Amino acid sequence: MELDLTLALLFVLTGLGAGIIDAIAGGGGMITLPVLLASGMSPVEALATNKLQGSFGTFAASVYFVRKKLVDLTQMKLMILCTFLGAVSGTVIVQQLDTSLLASVMPLLLVIIALYFMFSKRIGDLDRERKISHALFAFLFTTAIGFYDGFFGPGTGTFFALGFISLLGFSMSRATAHTKILNFTSNLAALIFFALGGNILWLAGFIMAAGQLIGGQIGARMVVNQGTRLIRPLVVVVTLIMSAKLLFDQYQSGSDSLIALLLSFFS
Repeated sequence: MELDLTLALLFVLTGLGAGIIDAIAGGGGMITLPVLLASGMSPVEALATNKLQGSFGTFAASVYFVRKKLVDLTQMKLMILCTFLGAVSGTVIVQQLDTSLLASVMPLLLVIIALYFMFSKRIGDLDRERKISHALFAFLFTTAIGFYDGFFGPGTGTFFALGFISLLGFSMSRATAHTKILNFTSNLAALIFFALGGNILWLAGFIMAAGQLIGGQIGARMVVNQGTRLIRPLVVVVTLIMSAKLLFDQYQSGSDSLIALLLSFFS
């Protein structure tokens, strides 16, 4: 692909917008991935480059949350390790298995989660009673979601936030902050494998990452300043959009398969 000034500017602006959205509610890949594909990258190159640029946004947001003391990394060491190992396992196993069944179930799960964020009384600006220990949460929940991110991906941040709120009793802001740390962890695990496979377009990824660095900090600042009144509706909207996108992708894939079948029948 050729990278001119116009495309470079588009990459920076796309990274900026995606970084803001991703820091607040997740789902920034819905913005960046179509732009990367439209630039002429192959699907594998776009996915790999997307992990590179997205890692910078989650890193920037994570640093901001740590500085604001919404996150204590010493208490998250086990969660980070379990998430990393889960993501590595998912990245390895996805190369051996078919993800079509998971793709068909995910839209419904995301709608259910959106309804939870819309109506649950547990979501607010104050912490609530914890239901399980941090260690159990790490071993069971973060390992499973890390695996899911390496295996499939859409909605990972929403699943992490849901767990922090419903199981550990975190406020919306704290859940979002801790989610970004684990998002960065699973992104880094996938990024290592993509780098080893030689599929990353480094220049394009770093250019988009410049926007992500700025956007991630802006979004994190908005989380700290606005709290639940900003995060809650945005999570609901982004989750429903992700669900609609997955359904559309399935419909489009089914239509393409049907057309191919008809053409082969009449040829």
